[in-house]
Amino acid sequence: MQQPPLTFREVTQANWADMAVLFESKGAPGYCWCMAWRPLAGDRNKASNAQRKQALQSIVQAGTPVGILAYQGDKAVAWCSIAPRPSHNALGGADYADVAAHQVWSLTCFYVPRALRGKGIMRGLLRQAVETARGRGARIVEAYPVDPDSPSYRFMGFVAAFEQAGFSETGRAGSRRHVMHLRLS
Repeated sequence: MQQPPLTFREVTQANWADMAVLFESKGAPGYCWCMAWRPLAGDRNKASNAQRKQALQSIVQAGTPVGILAYQGDKAVAWCSIAPRPSHNALGGADYADVAAHQVWSLTCFYVPRALRGKGIMRGLLRQAVETARGRGARIVEAYPVDPDSPSYRFMGFVAAFEQAGFSETGRAGSRRHVMHLRLS
């Protein structure tokens, strides 16, 4: 049976339950709740999964963009974090003299379940993340992907996918993460 086409929706209070079901499914990133790069009260190393979940839910309830979900039919099947860069901790990105901080959006994470990998979902999420940022007034989307042989940060995507999407490298953040950006017209 052919799968329904993917649709994409920003995470809001209205579909928070879909996000929770996806993140609490087997193999999902329920251990971090995509809070690795976002401010988190207290000692982030001692924060529980429940505290991280509550922190992300509070950001959503405040109306701050956090990302998008990919849906097949009514079921959320994948995730991409795309949000204004000021809503994150320092990521090692560039300063853009001609662009206000809130007009730079950071793409920091993907989650596609193993069973769905290799089917183009990540690339669909990437395209939609760029369109979501553009629709919200972003002038630059910045990403922090790694090389395919990287032992960590693989959830941030791979350099080749961003190159294919038109991103250019602007530098490095640490020893593994490339800093890449796409200027939006």
